[in-house]
Amino acid sequence: MSSKPAFLMPPEWHRHSATQLHWPSNRKTWPGERLERVEEVYCRIIEELHFYEPIHLFVENLKVRNHVMQKLSLRAVELDRVFIHQQKINDVWARDCGPIFVKEGDRYVITDWGYNAWGEKYPPWKDDNAIPEFIAAKFGMKRIEPGMILEGGSIDVNGNGALLTTESVLLNENRNPEFTKADIEKRLKKFLGVDQIIWLKEGLAGDDTDGHIDDITRWLNEDTVLTMICEDKGEVNYEVLQENLKILQSTKLKNGKSLNIETLPLPKTKIEGTTVDGSEYVPASYANFYVANGVVLVPVYDKKYDNQALHLLSKYFPGRKIIGIPCADLVWGQGAIHCITQQWYGI
Repeated sequence: MSSKPAFLMPPEWHRHSATQLHWPSNRKTWPGERLERVEEVYCRIIEELHFYEPIHLFVENLKVRNHVMQKLSLRAVELDRVFIHQQKINDVWARDCGPIFVKEGDRYVITDWGYNAWGEKYPPWKDDNAIPEFIAAKFGMKRIEPGMILEGGSIDVNGNGALLTTESVLLNENRNPEFTKADIEKRLKKFLGVDQIIWLKEGLAGDDTDGHIDDITRWLNEDTVLTMICEDKGEVNYEVLQENLKILQSTKLKNGKSLNIETLPLPKTKIEGTTVDGSEYVPASYANFYVANGVVLVPVYDKKYDNQALHLLSKYFPGRKIIGIPCADLVWGQGAIHCITQQWYGI
C-alpha cells in the first residue's frame, strides 16, 4: 500500500475559490493596436467568468487600474466580484507564474515554483516570479518552495494520481539543467501528489514555451483525455501530434485500464506575417480551455471545427455552461484562455 501523499493538487474541475488574471499592458507582447484588441478579449472573459467565481485581477500601476475600471464599467460586470491588485507584473501569463495550490491535510497551501519566462526568453520576469509570494503573504497562506522551475501550463493532473507533461519543456536544459528526469519526477510526485507521470514528446509549432501540455492534451475526467490532432498530413504539427497520440494509446492508468482518448482537429495555426518573436505559427488549440465553477471557457478560432470542440466539452462537463471566446487576437501573443488564468483554492 502506498502512503497518502502529503500534498495533492486538485484537478481543474474541482471547485475554485477564485481565478487569477493579469491585465495586458506589455507593449512588447502586444505592440500597437494589438493591445487594444486583446483588452477587448479580456473584457469578454471577465464578463463571462465573474458570474461564476470571483476574479483577482492584477494590474501593474494606478494608471492601468483606472483604465481597467473605466473599461469594465461599460460592461455587464459586477465590480464587487472583481478584486483588483495594484502590483508590479511583467506580462499576462498567470498560469505559468502564478501559485499552484495543493491540499495539505484539510487546508490548501501554495507551492511557489521558480519561473524564468520559459528558459529566460523574455526578460524581465522578476515581478511575475514574485507573485506567489505576494499572494501567500496577502492572504496568510502557507507557501512551499520546491526549488525547481515549473510553469502551470506545462502540467495537467487528473486528481487521481496521474500527471501529463512534455519532455520538450520539463527536460529542456533552459529550465533545470542540474536535474535529471528522475529528479524532476521526484519533485512532481512529492509536491503535487502524483504517482504516474505520462510524458509526451513535443508541443505545437509557434509555442514559445517549448511545448506546453495545455495546448495539446488535457484531462476531461480521471480516465479521459482530449488530445489535438491534424487532419492534413502536410500540416507542420501533424507528425508531433501523431507521436503524442501513439504514446497515449499505449498508456495504461494505475488501475490497469487504457486511457479513454477523445481527439479534436487543430484549427489553422499559420498566420499572415509573423508574431513578435518571428514565428509564422501560433499555438491555436481547443485544448487551451479553462474549467471554472459553473462554466468552461473555450477558445474558438475556426468555424470549420469550433462547434465540434464546444459539443465535445459539453459532453464531458454537462453541469457547466460552455462558452466559446474568439481568441485569434489573444493567441497572437502565443497563449490563450488557459494560459492567462490560474485557479485559486482556499482563499
